[in-house]
Amino acid sequence: MISSPIEEIKNRLDIVEIIRGYIKLQKAGANYRAVCPFHNEKKPSFFVSPARQIWHCFGACSEGGDIFKFVMKIEGVEFGDALRLLAQKAGVELKRQDPRIKTERQRLYEISNLASQFFEKQLEAGSAGQEARKYLLARGIKDESIKKWRIGYAPDIWQGLSDFLISRGYNNQEIEKAGLSLRSTKTGKHYDRFRGRIIFPIFDLSSQVVGFGARTLKKEETAKYINTPATSLYDKSRILYGLNKAGIGIRKKDACILVEGYLDVIMANQAGFENIVATSGTALTPYQLNIVKRYSDNLLTAFDMDIAGNSATKRGIDLAQSQGFNIKIVTMPENKDPADIVLEDLNKWQELVNQAKSIHDFYFENTLLKYDKNTLEGKKEISKVLLPIIKRVPDKIEQTVWIRSLATALEVKEEDVLEELNKVKNENSETRQVTENKKEPILKTRKELLEERLALLLVKCPENINLIKEETLNFLSDQTKEIINYLKENKKNDKINYLALKAEVEPALVEVSSSQELMDCFKQLKTLVLKNRLDNISKEIKKAEQEKDPKKVHDLMQQFNQGAKLLETS
Repeated sequence: MISSPIEEIKNRLDIVEIIRGYIKLQKAGANYRAVCPFHNEKKPSFFVSPARQIWHCFGACSEGGDIFKFVMKIEGVEFGDALRLLAQKAGVELKRQDPRIKTERQRLYEISNLASQFFEKQLEAGSAGQEARKYLLARGIKDESIKKWRIGYAPDIWQGLSDFLISRGYNNQEIEKAGLSLRSTKTGKHYDRFRGRIIFPIFDLSSQVVGFGARTLKKEETAKYINTPATSLYDKSRILYGLNKAGIGIRKKDACILVEGYLDVIMANQAGFENIVATSGTALTPYQLNIVKRYSDNLLTAFDMDIAGNSATKRGIDLAQSQGFNIKIVTMPENKDPADIVLEDLNKWQELVNQAKSIHDFYFENTLLKYDKNTLEGKKEISKVLLPIIKRVPDKIEQTVWIRSLATALEVKEEDVLEELNKVKNENSETRQVTENKKEPILKTRKELLEERLALLLVKCPENINLIKEETLNFLSDQTKEIINYLKENKKNDKINYLALKAEVEPALVEVSSSQELMDCFKQLKTLVLKNRLDNISKEIKKAEQEKDPKKVHDLMQQFNQGAKLLETS
């Protein structure tokens, strides 16, 4: 009989499928591996065990746990939110009164979802909503896409949404916290943030509504788009619009197409391009790139770029370049965006994607068109644009290709280009942000490493447990003793699950099975412990001699001699 919703969720959900929804997993024997999403690394050190339903990173961050711990870390939520999210996936009903579940964040999720339903209804049934629907259909968006993306309409009244949400049991403060209302500085009363606008719900990776983008239909409006401000659910620098629907497509194509707007994503997705996402009014950020990296290292951008300027778009691409993405540029026709091209000529859009230029070719072609390489001033300007870009290329072989191309274009020696390259500052502040989550591995002592190896050998070959005699436990830490006791009683805990997974994935342990390995490891451990003890006794003897305490010196000498004999026989 299942004792709790937690156990029921674990029984219904497969950890491999849940984690695969967030990152790329590769089969590795009985397990799966991936590049760890919680710290920067190139070689995969993150492993998932379907048999044990656990995950662990054997790299710098050393994080690990069950399905709940993974969702909490990857989504940045508390346990109650992870429980609710996984319960929805598993089809498990949770009791409303559970205090771990009914968090403030959950109420904000509920408010956001209800608001989205309200906007959808207004688009469907309201007279003003019908005008908005006509606009969407004229832009080429089909009814199926309107439903799929939950597009809605905010009526042009001051408190339409607020009144609806209050009638459903939520208060003005909560509605304001969800980013859906504002408080008047004059009257102190609340009014709706979105009025008379087409509404595009913004989803997190679990397809939960966390915010909204709103497009005006009025030509006289100063802002064509306004968005939900930063809330505890929504941070535009950490979300890519459409990624909740594009993850599988990105993995299938092994490439992510990046555009600027909601309509670009919807129209391209509608036309069968399921690997497309949008930045939605923000420059490409380190956090967004880290998320894309879980799905693919290949990035195609389809928006305007000012290669010579310091535009936010260019900084985002430079950032992606420094993070090791393989970048291609989809060259857009002037005054056209992807939504326009998809509507006018789908084959043209396909052609533009197929003919996307490498970042090397794009930068060189556009820079050489902009400046005259035959003049001294032109050469200086070309260098000013391209050298910082070359500096950010992380792969040294690729960087050498860029250096050679620049030397050839400017008709100078490669050594001269390299000398000027060395003068360029190494990283900008945004690039440094990417490495903020890079953790240094925790260095273990020799004793800790030996004890862990001993424990690994015992977990891998539990039949050798009887080789560990009672007197030998004196040389082991309490943690290792606890592991031995659990193994003797044939019990499991988190530490044993971790060791069992490590024993399976660590190359040096895969073929190990002999009892001799275990005894050799214990011998090294015993020798190390005894030497450390003798070193400590020696220090105490010197201190006792300085304090002129002959009795203490005598007792310590006896301890030293006993330890020395043990060391000789070990």
